[in-house]
Amino acid sequence: MSPRSVVVAGYGMAGARFAEEILRRDPDGEHVALTILGEEKHLAYNRVLLSGVVGGSMKAEHVTLHGGEWRSRVRLGVSVASIDRATRKVVLSDGEAISYDALVLATGSRAWLPPVEGLTPDAPGVYTFRTLDDCEQILAAARPGAPVAVLGGGLLGIEAARGLVGRGCQVTVVHPVGHLMERQLDAGAGAVLARRLSALGVEFRLDARVNGYVPGDGLKLDDGLVPADIVVVTAGVKPETSVASAAGIEVDRGIVIDDCLRTNDPRVYAIGDCAQHSGAAAGLVQSAWEQAEVLADLLTGTNVAARYRGTPVVTRLKARDVDLAALGDVHVDVGTDEAEVLCLNDPSRGRYAKLVIRQDRVAGAILIGAPDAAATITQLYDGRMPVPSDRLAVLLGRALPSEATVASSPAELPGAAMVCRCNSVTKSQLVTAWRSGATGVTELASATRATTGCGSCREVVCGIAEWLSTTT
Repeated sequence: MSPRSVVVAGYGMAGARFAEEILRRDPDGEHVALTILGEEKHLAYNRVLLSGVVGGSMKAEHVTLHGGEWRSRVRLGVSVASIDRATRKVVLSDGEAISYDALVLATGSRAWLPPVEGLTPDAPGVYTFRTLDDCEQILAAARPGAPVAVLGGGLLGIEAARGLVGRGCQVTVVHPVGHLMERQLDAGAGAVLARRLSALGVEFRLDARVNGYVPGDGLKLDDGLVPADIVVVTAGVKPETSVASAAGIEVDRGIVIDDCLRTNDPRVYAIGDCAQHSGAAAGLVQSAWEQAEVLADLLTGTNVAARYRGTPVVTRLKARDVDLAALGDVHVDVGTDEAEVLCLNDPSRGRYAKLVIRQDRVAGAILIGAPDAAATITQLYDGRMPVPSDRLAVLLGRALPSEATVASSPAELPGAAMVCRCNSVTKSQLVTAWRSGATGVTELASATRATTGCGSCREVVCGIAEWLSTTT
């Protein structure tokens, strides 16, 4: 029996991970014949780490997910132009038609430009921050000492601003809301974050209404001008759903999928940023990874009972000198009757800690400048474990679940401790991989995928690798 033809439309983080998962389950191609289409010219790379490329802490080759051997597996520079569901064929951007038994849409999302006069994709000095090519263009245009405006004070905007300040640019973040990262932070945390970034050289214009962009001058606001040689737009993204919508596939904010990752056409699936599932927030690396695993189980027949039930939201800011984690429901006020809410606000030292507890479980948290508390609370949240009775100790990072021990060094970290949340890698898995020959951070990443998600666990993985090198 010939293998089923599976076409993967999109070779970003979700599509690349799905292809990996298929090959892990079906290395000889006995069950699945993959066709992988990548719109960009690059092999798959980690978009989450692009702020490190802009900031200079990483080179482009450091964020790649696949080696050169993948060039023979992927068709780069080509995408799906249309879908003929009746004949189960996709027409590519180069005119070729390909038949499929199953079509996986992993088309991701595109940067959104707000409707501002003069602010267009082809306007001089305007750059989005979404792709590796975007990074190259920004770095080519951003001169040390020059004024730069970052339009959008969400997660991506903060990462871009911190990276450009590190390059010596004079950066002003322009944001239409009264505090930064309003989706993930409350007003108190947003103010602490702004103060911390201001100390690093970033300036802010909050509650700002942008009326226009003048190349060479900058952004026109209601109350003046923000001078800028270049404008980096990080105002949000829009799921890429146009091809699906044109084919009659159900689209809302994204391509609507069920727990089997199916669209309203049972032969067409969607994963990653382009997909809309009731249990997943858009833009999360971990949700894309989990969706890829479930779909690979289903399409290879490895586990036909596999289902995607959603992914808890944990956000980590990847900006040098700023430690921030936010998870769950954070927009709950202190003093509410619906939950226990503890809050510590220490703006002069750049620290903010908020913990929301419902039914003795962590329901939400914001941690700025509190890495020990972030590790503790994330572990409680992921494991749905009861919160220790000394709530203040938890908020300060001085309490751990009863089955864990305080870990001031990698040697003391419990074997079951989750090191890489994106890829569900524990300390014991890293130790096992090391003893099997993965004796280095790069090798550990290849063997376990730790550090290849959001990248926030890299320091811990490096610490474990250093500890192992002295004990084995």
